[in-house]
Amino acid sequence: MSQDNAGKPKRGLKRPIEVVRAELLKDPETKKIAEAVSMKLEDYVELVLKYAQDKDKEAEVAVIPDEELRRNGFNPLSTEEAANILIKGMKGELPGSPPDFEASRFTQDKASTAGKPSLNAPVGAVPSGPQDPAARQELMDQLKKGTSGGNRS
Repeated sequence: MSQDNAGKPKRGLKRPIEVVRAELLKDPETKKIAEAVSMKLEDYVELVLKYAQDKDKEAEVAVIPDEELRRNGFNPLSTEEAANILIKGMKGELPGSPPDFEASRFTQDKASTAGKPSLNAPVGAVPSGPQDPAARQELMDQLKKGTSGGNRS
């Protein structure tokens, strides 16, 4: 397997590995991730560097029976526990997950959005169509005919 990439040039780091290693070891986010995956910081950084040095390297997946995991001191998750972790990940509730967009502090200046379309209508607002009765009727006729009203050649 290690011979698969033997003929290809490696695509990896553009900076010296020692510099990247030192940055990763100092980075608080890297420390959090290492803790979240139950790895020693140094081991996690070396694993990251292994993949960073060779962009063509595929992640390795090992399927290990529950009995073998227990013998090695690991308590395997039940199907329900694994499903709950996936759900929490999708909701952004796991450590290191990006925050939910709605919970972000992103705001837009009201003046910059004045008169522009928005997907977020004010509470209680009712969508309205054209106020001109003739334009409204024309749109209704187009809907009935199933046309867009544009010129088609």
